[in-house]
Amino acid sequence: MLVAAGAGIGTAVAADAATVTDNATLKTGLSPLAQLLQLMDTDKNGKVSRDEFLKFMQAEFDYADTNKDGQLDPAELKRLVYKMNHPYAGVRNAGK
Repeated sequence: MLVAAGAGIGTAVAADAATVTDNATLKTGLSPLAQLLQLMDTDKNGKVSRDEFLKFMQAEFDYADTNKDGQLDPAELKRLVYKMNHPYAGVRNAGK
């Protein structure tokens, strides 16, 4: 399941940029990979360090943990996977 979720992360990132970081300077027209790099590479050296990656993933986890219990229940995980695979549809209909 994580592999399937990871496959869609590149396209999901641009749609979720506001929840992860202040995206006022996010460049439009970039490929999903370039957008992901721009969001994760906080020191702007063109690479993503372990710390940058983990901070990004923590923010994604925190966003997905809607009841803020520090765990993703099946419904929260389902919404996250749906959101990652359908970035333009949002999460309104996920979990139904």
